Amino acid sequence: MTMSYDEVVLGRRSIRGFKPDPVPMALIKEILTMAMRSPSSMNTQPWNFTVVTGEPLNRIRAGNTERNLAGIPHSREFRIGQPFAGVHRERQIGVAKQLFSAMGIARDDAPARQDWVLRGFRQFDAPVCVIITYDKVLAGSDDTPFDCGAVSTALVNAAWSRGLGAVINSQGIMQSPVVREHAGIPDDQVIMKAIALGWPDETFPANAVVSERKSVEEAARFVGF
Repeated sequence: MTMSYDEVVLGRRSIRGFKPDPVPMALIKEILTMAMRSPSSMNTQPWNFTVVTGEPLNRIRAGNTERNLAGIPHSREFRIGQPFAGVHRERQIGVAKQLFSAMGIARDDAPARQDWVLRGFRQFDAPVCVIITYDKVLAGSDDTPFDCGAVSTALVNAAWSRGLGAVINSQGIMQSPVVREHAGIPDDQVIMKAIALGWPDETFPANAVVSERKSVEEAARFVGF
């Protein structure tokens, strides 16, 4: 069944539980082809993709988990910035509450909460991880991460239109030496994001969560109308 644009955008949600079934390379190439129609500043097209599955992905999961449990500080290459505060922190807490409620994770259940965090470092056990990088010669340009964000949005929407689920995931690339080693990321690339990709497991409770959105009235100003 072909989805309309509205059905894709309004129906898509972040998927955090996946079936183990493999995703054909041809389908991934089709999704990337669609995603790369995304606009970029002066047509620079700064994005590159490393698509990982199988044993290399398992090694990344293991390395991320081991380093996290050992308390090794993150080595994320794309700037995090200051911790969220105010309304941004409220939204972060809001979606966490939605997810924990769906999963039945109590506020004082520290082991379950840690397991949830570790799922992120394991790319949510998805069969595929798409690592988005950009050319290091473009580092320092605000346009470059903006463009990579646009292609990431296009990618998850293209995946949804083909029946696949995805979630844009920062935890999966927090330990960049692990990712570089097992995915073979060259030194001339900056690791920006990971996207967990696969067939949604509709029995996984968190997959039913639809994050709340602020209204147009809150987000937009109309001038000269």
